[in-house]
Amino acid sequence: MEADWEFEIAADAPVIDAAWPGTIDLRRQPERVAEISELSHLPALRDLLLHLNGAGSGFFTSKCDVWNPGEVDADELDADRDSASCALACYVDLLPIENNNWRTPEAAAAWARRMCACFAEAPLRNCRVDLVIRRAFFSAKETGIGATCYVIGCESSEARATESLSRALSAFSNAAAALAIVDSADIKLQ
Repeated sequence: MEADWEFEIAADAPVIDAAWPGTIDLRRQPERVAEISELSHLPALRDLLLHLNGAGSGFFTSKCDVWNPGEVDADELDADRDSASCALACYVDLLPIENNNWRTPEAAAAWARRMCACFAEAPLRNCRVDLVIRRAFFSAKETGIGATCYVIGCESSEARATESLSRALSAFSNAAAALAIVDSADIKLQ
């Protein structure tokens, strides 16, 4: 599975706003996941959101979206030309539960590198993950670092592109779970 990460933390770069008025706190009210309209386009997003906001994940989400990106570069998704004719993409803004989990940009970068290493081991084609580390507003007064996680899948039809993206979301969930176990062990050892 193709994956990459980058920093986008310049003063004029987009930021993650975890305190926006439409936020649904899935950590405290997971049953409200049904209110997220994007799930009608991509049911597999439900499982990812519930996992990322679940106990032990170390994260919470603030926003997500699903869209048709139009034409995609087949090489970027490890796809052949025929299987890159239809694509579906989504993003999820991901923040650490405690802002101090990513005290520095280097800590967030280390997480992104480990996630990309997990994706490289996933035997998936026709999909890609891009992690963008950004400044984040946890509240009106608290700032820190988060990541916008872009995931895309492609195939020869819309239905198959949705399946490809769903497999990529499952791989994302698996990687996040694997790293949560590793990070938890690191914390206990310190």
